[in-house]
Amino acid sequence: MAADAVEPIDIIVPFWGDPQLLFDTVESVFAQTDPSWRLTVIDDCYPDGSVPAHFAAIVDPRVTYVRNEHNLGITENYREAIRRAESEHLVILGCDDLLHPTYLEVIRSTVRAVPDADVIQPGAQVIDEHGTVVRPLVDRVKTGLLAPRRRGDGAIAVLRGEAMATSLIRGDWLYWPSLAFRTETLRRIDFREGLPIIQDLALLMDIAFDGGVLAYNPKLVFSYRRHGASASQKTLLDGRRFRDERAYYRTARELAAAKGWSRTANTARVRVMSRLHGLAELPGVIRHGTSAGIQSTVAHIFAL
Repeated sequence: MAADAVEPIDIIVPFWGDPQLLFDTVESVFAQTDPSWRLTVIDDCYPDGSVPAHFAAIVDPRVTYVRNEHNLGITENYREAIRRAESEHLVILGCDDLLHPTYLEVIRSTVRAVPDADVIQPGAQVIDEHGTVVRPLVDRVKTGLLAPRRRGDGAIAVLRGEAMATSLIRGDWLYWPSLAFRTETLRRIDFREGLPIIQDLALLMDIAFDGGVLAYNPKLVFSYRRHGASASQKTLLDGRRFRDERAYYRTARELAAAKGWSRTANTARVRVMSRLHGLAELPGVIRHGTSAGIQSTVAHIFAL
């Protein structure tokens, strides 16, 4: 690469879902004002012939479409995305989310401002399945209460090590598909097994426990799609979400205590926001969930 060339940022999309939403996601990559990107779509054997046909018609050396030989599942497909990354920075983009045109510009400016950042969170908004901007309670809490305070309008907040861990275990305010990572960090720190529902939080916490750095640039450049009938919602109704969350909070408390991070350990023990989340979800779980879901939600609110 020439000395004055800009290294492409890898944007890798693990795909399983609505083909049209995927095509919209890809169009949002093409719309970037920064043209230095490399897009890879990893099709996890989704049963729709329109997907390979769509990518066969794209003539752009920056775009690669691959189809797994067999279905890997979400965690293994994420690992495959990391294996395929070639650049210093990587975005594992959701197959139904949208980049705003200046997304890559904001990521690059944040890297320049915080060159040792392992994780970059740009400003994000939430859209529903129809593309309408919405503000559910959980997202109002994320942006209003949990996101770190910044010094001055538009300033970048930087959290390191214990501060990063404490912030995230208080309440995960990040939007996983919008994050840009240092590729080497994801190669060094793997996903934990047995936590498919909250694997993103567990990985981010392990980055923090490793002394990682999180940079938050609030400039709005991402639309995160939240579906009413998402897999995450189903796991709330059947009890798996809160069961796994409680188990991980115990693990985080032990890891923090072992490092002498008392603030992180105490936050994981009390888990106020996590309990309030359970309380907010309880009426819906009672109306639509299973008996196991109700028991798990009640336990999540009251159990130590």
